[in-house]
Amino acid sequence: MAKQAQGAKYRGSIHDFPDFDPGQDAEALYTAMKGFGSDKEAILELITSRSNRQRQEICQSYKSLYGKDLIADLKYELTGKFERLIVGLMRPLAYCDAKEIKDAISGIGTDEKCLIEILASRTNEQIHQLVAAYKDAYERDLEADIIGDTSGHFQKMLVVLLQGTREADDVVSEDLVQQDVQDLYEAGELKWGTDEAQFIYILGNRSKQHLRLVFDEYLKTTGKPIEASIRGELSGDFEKLMLAVVKCIRSTPEYFAERLFKAMKGLGTRDNTLIRIMVTRSELDMLDIREIFRTKYEKSLYSMIKNDTSGDYKKALLKLCGGDDDAAGQFFPEAAQVAYQMWELSAVARVELKGTVRPVDNFNPDADAKALRKAMKGLGTDEDTIIDIITHRSNAQRQQIRQTFKSHFGRDLMADLKSEISGDLARLILGLMMPPAHYDAKQLKKAMEGAGTDEKALIEILATRTNAEIRAICEAYKEDYHKSLEDALSSDTSGHFKRILISLATGNREEAGEDRDQAREDAQLLDIGLLLKNSAACCQHACPCSACGC
Repeated sequence: MAKQAQGAKYRGSIHDFPDFDPGQDAEALYTAMKGFGSDKEAILELITSRSNRQRQEICQSYKSLYGKDLIADLKYELTGKFERLIVGLMRPLAYCDAKEIKDAISGIGTDEKCLIEILASRTNEQIHQLVAAYKDAYERDLEADIIGDTSGHFQKMLVVLLQGTREADDVVSEDLVQQDVQDLYEAGELKWGTDEAQFIYILGNRSKQHLRLVFDEYLKTTGKPIEASIRGELSGDFEKLMLAVVKCIRSTPEYFAERLFKAMKGLGTRDNTLIRIMVTRSELDMLDIREIFRTKYEKSLYSMIKNDTSGDYKKALLKLCGGDDDAAGQFFPEAAQVAYQMWELSAVARVELKGTVRPVDNFNPDADAKALRKAMKGLGTDEDTIIDIITHRSNAQRQQIRQTFKSHFGRDLMADLKSEISGDLARLILGLMMPPAHYDAKQLKKAMEGAGTDEKALIEILATRTNAEIRAICEAYKEDYHKSLEDALSSDTSGHFKRILISLATGNREEAGEDRDQAREDAQLLDIGLLLKNSAACCQHACPCSACGC
């Protein structure tokens, strides 16, 4: 498996196979390819169940036992996309990257997207291994080949990335952050033309942690994200490369989740991209990619692969994916963790609420109702008056205005507002006019409607409301939609995530002062639960360790 940083949690979907015997596996593969036809099911099952390190041992044993090259035999026996996938898995990761880059710059034309994806996303160590593997496999210098096949600022940035000299994350200078922000601003927004060299130097060499701070400060200073400036100042493949670098600085798994989605979205599948990412990330961060994919696109990576591919190729890809996050009990990633954290904070923190909207003095609902009626009467609508009144009244006062409007004019203020304003302004104003519990109920209903579920909206509302607010929401939901909120959550979510949401939706959190003895007892229970979970995981993978003593 890929080497993990000390103390880092393994986030790959492929693990070392327990009781591994490379000789036995080599024999099984030889048997699967012997005679007329080949047992593709046996080949894919074995190879996708072994880590890359174990696959290299199988290759060596195969050579020793039969005097034959396993990859050459697999190429002979398999065809098409399935062959590319299996052969890709059999290469060491650096050699897999080297092969992809060689293919990208060979022949007529260049696959710039492949070059961008690989060189923008790899760590210093991975870049150094790639350069060495390219030299070993093709007896050529990778930098020279890149220079020979690309040009301009695109070429210059690729060469910078090929050096693998990005600074480490352990030291960040606030003064240098401010200087880099200023240099980037002056090189782009404040300059007639663009000083591309500054963008190349800063984005190609600074540490990821440093650049994240630069991006945050750039937004504060200029009022626009760095991506907007790159789009405005750069162009072509150079622009795409710099945007990919920024995405990988922010979150490499999110960058790959987006690449996977685009590879399968719409008509046709970009199989080379799909294969390359599934092969190279399966032992690095596939679990993180899956979590982000499910949250961002409201469907699991597993289900999208299943619907977009077929045959043995599909089976092998699904094995590399490692699980279906749409299946009950599977999706317990980011969403549920955020819910837990927000729940914990809301239970512990003693926060004084300081709203920006307060009841207006000398409130006159009659005058406000008449002013709103006048603002919507006749040709056109006086949106400024509507905004001024509604945003300067508390919610309780807005409800009085609604009642007065109905009494005076025999009309529904909400219906009139809907007919007079539109777009984002309408959504904002109508939201302000609803009682808070009914507004929350509506947002929850929308989050569960149609295809997919807006988990972020469910988390935001249910993890932050008090017991009283939760109970009011449940009553409002029942009143407005003739169905209990708990039933709606049960039918639209699953697994641990569902259990947390339903627990929150009962509105039964203890709201008394803290009990230190109980807190210590709960902490011990949580610690035991974590130990048991780790023990079960260790036993499952036949991993002898001190944690479980297996």
